[in-house]
Amino acid sequence: MELQNSTWASGFILVGILNGSGSPELLCATVTVLYLLALTSNGLLLLVITMDARLHVPMYILLGQLSLMDLLLTSVITPKAVMDFLLKDDTISFGGCALQMFLELTLGGAEDLLLAFMAYDRYVAICHPLNYMIFMSPRVCWLMVGITWIVGALSALVYTIYTMHYPFCGSRKVKHLFCEIPPLLKLACADTSTYELMVYLMGVGFLIPPLAAILASYTLILFTVLHMPSNEGKKKALVTCSSHLTVVGMYYGAATFMYVLPSSFHNPKEDNIMSVFYTIVTPALNPLIYSLRNKEILGAFRRVIGKCLLTAHSTS
Repeated sequence: MELQNSTWASGFILVGILNGSGSPELLCATVTVLYLLALTSNGLLLLVITMDARLHVPMYILLGQLSLMDLLLTSVITPKAVMDFLLKDDTISFGGCALQMFLELTLGGAEDLLLAFMAYDRYVAICHPLNYMIFMSPRVCWLMVGITWIVGALSALVYTIYTMHYPFCGSRKVKHLFCEIPPLLKLACADTSTYELMVYLMGVGFLIPPLAAILASYTLILFTVLHMPSNEGKKKALVTCSSHLTVVGMYYGAATFMYVLPSSFHNPKEDNIMSVFYTIVTPALNPLIYSLRNKEILGAFRRVIGKCLLTAHSTS
């Protein structure tokens, strides 16, 4: 009990990838650049989708939510990791650790569901274009958005409360970039085997059905695209879908490694690399993957910039 009270009072020490790197200064600079790229690219994409009325359709509303989730997710992790390294202070309070875990799980869970809804949106648009506004009406679209946030938050709340209720003793060093379930359970001075099995089963249940839905959607899309008479239509559909599949591959690859592979396959170094990938690298790359080959987004970006320049010129 004394040791548990000590953890409540003094919190944990995060020993992440920056601490164990051979070139920590270079890695810190790289992480900072990726974070600034994530802020800029996701912020611009959100701005363009919000300001351009032509993008107020389900596909881009869902894409805007993905950018918002990515921006928040990387902001929960990266600034603290960089500041801890620069200030040589790796501590995090017990409450701060719980909050960080809750936010990361909320955003990760919400993104998991959102990617499945985005695949369904593309399936309806390509396979049932005449009924698109029935199956993907604004009401349905915003219902999807609400479900992603609510389910993500509720599951994260349960995970966080249950993980943090364990007594922690011995070393306070969390060998991870941030507070996440697997590395924290290694510090618990209680039998966590049943809970670890539950986390594994819940991870499988939370990740695999959306991934199966995505694969089923894109299998049907592929059959439809192959029977399209227009080469231009085929190209447009494949470009849009390939962007989404790239994002899906990056997200689900890292998430499956962390929460679906048994703990015997894990070690702190690999876990840290995967965590950096889906909390820092992926949020920086997602908007670039979606926007660089998307003519509608590039056109909207030019219109928004032109409008801003025109407004600035008229007021000066």
